[in-house]
Amino acid sequence: MSFLQKIKFPTAHTVLFIIAAIVSLLTWIIPAGQYDRLSYDNKTDTLIRASEETSVSFPATQKTLDELAIQIPIEKFKDGAISKPISIPNTYQKLEGQPQGFVGFIQAPLKGIMQSADIILLVLIIGGLISIVNATKAFEAGIAWLAQKLKGREFVLIIMVTTLIALGGTTFGLEEETIAFYPILIPIFLAAKYDALACIASIYIGSSIGTLASTVNPFSTIIASDAAGISWTEGLNGRLIMLLLGLIICIVYIIRYAQRVKKNPERSLIYNQKEEIENLFSGISSTTTTKLSGKLKLVLFVFSSCFLIMVYGVSQLGWWFLEMTSVFLAGALLIGFITRLNEKQFVNEFMSGAKDLLGVAFIIGIARGITVLMEDGQVSDTLLFYASELTSGMHKGLFINVTCLLYSGLTFFIPSSSGMAVLTMPIMSPLADNVGIGREIMVNAYQYGVGLFKFINPTGIILASLALVNVGYDKWLKFVWPLVLLLAILTMATLTISIYL
Repeated sequence: MSFLQKIKFPTAHTVLFIIAAIVSLLTWIIPAGQYDRLSYDNKTDTLIRASEETSVSFPATQKTLDELAIQIPIEKFKDGAISKPISIPNTYQKLEGQPQGFVGFIQAPLKGIMQSADIILLVLIIGGLISIVNATKAFEAGIAWLAQKLKGREFVLIIMVTTLIALGGTTFGLEEETIAFYPILIPIFLAAKYDALACIASIYIGSSIGTLASTVNPFSTIIASDAAGISWTEGLNGRLIMLLLGLIICIVYIIRYAQRVKKNPERSLIYNQKEEIENLFSGISSTTTTKLSGKLKLVLFVFSSCFLIMVYGVSQLGWWFLEMTSVFLAGALLIGFITRLNEKQFVNEFMSGAKDLLGVAFIIGIARGITVLMEDGQVSDTLLFYASELTSGMHKGLFINVTCLLYSGLTFFIPSSSGMAVLTMPIMSPLADNVGIGREIMVNAYQYGVGLFKFINPTGIILASLALVNVGYDKWLKFVWPLVLLLAILTMATLTISIYL
């Protein structure tokens, strides 16, 4: 027993390399295969059917889609609602295997880092901005003020953070962007006598329950509905109910844990790291003597505005990582000007902050590398084919729940929710017709299945989030698995009831 106690759970980087090695092995076992893809070329107004060997153009008409058994209005392609190539039903064929050996395994994380350059740059720039704000002492003064205002009512912080982030998740898929919130909110949670895990839970679980029950999220709900050939408003009431019930369960779960830790710090799952984590944020204290002056209020206003502008830009203006990163860089420069930081101090602080998040940036890239392995090994479509074959002909009650669980499994191999939608919906949605249920329920099963696995998905953003405070993935699993079980029961009950209403 003493030997087992000495064994430590590996770091996030090692966990991802182990997963990458397993995926590399699977590319030798799982047959390679692919569905034909259909995409729209707006320059020639044609639909292009691409297979492994050929590429054929067809007139961009509804008749062409009907002949291919794709029940999607042609307008969805022409107005850009479906911008990625979709899978064509009944076209799966096995291909010559592309097993990924040692060279592929070594190159995958490097390719992943290159493909994730946009989000990695965002993380590094945010790290620089946070360090600049730290240097002004604005965080210290602001946290001391907030701790005083919330004294005795700290649980409000959990409700507020989880709810706001869930709203971002359900409306526009707030996920990777949340990495910016951890360094700011963790000191506030520590000041409230909670632990860092309570903060990680409020942010990450808020994002996850929001994306699980996406209501108007264009990156999952709307794309999936379009790919299934239905309006995104169909099934909306069910998703709203799921969002409300799921959010209540998550908030109660987090508050119970946080209050337990506050009453007895030794009951924290990361109690043995209490000093280590507090030292990480030793520069930000709730007992500071720094007063929240007018200048520091302006600094915090500029800092907060960066996030508000980012949220507005992503949800309303179609921004992506370049625009978001530009906002945070501009914020850092403006704060430096307001506080009159000299050039050398500004550069040193900015570089120091970026360096602090370099490990997190590498985790994001390595996780993307696992997806690269599966794409190069051409096994994702094979898994989708087997999944559709498995569920074909089932009773509708069993069918919808098995489909939801299959989507959870496929999420490991296809972590992109939009990618999952365009690849799977043209294949899976006709199966709903065969068993006599609405396609909107299939869209919901996709969302709930993908959302459930996000709570624990090691190829998602959770390992990067945990790395910010050096918390092990095993601690997160121990914390979150009862919640995932509760949400799985809620999901299955909701789907089952919906097919009989």
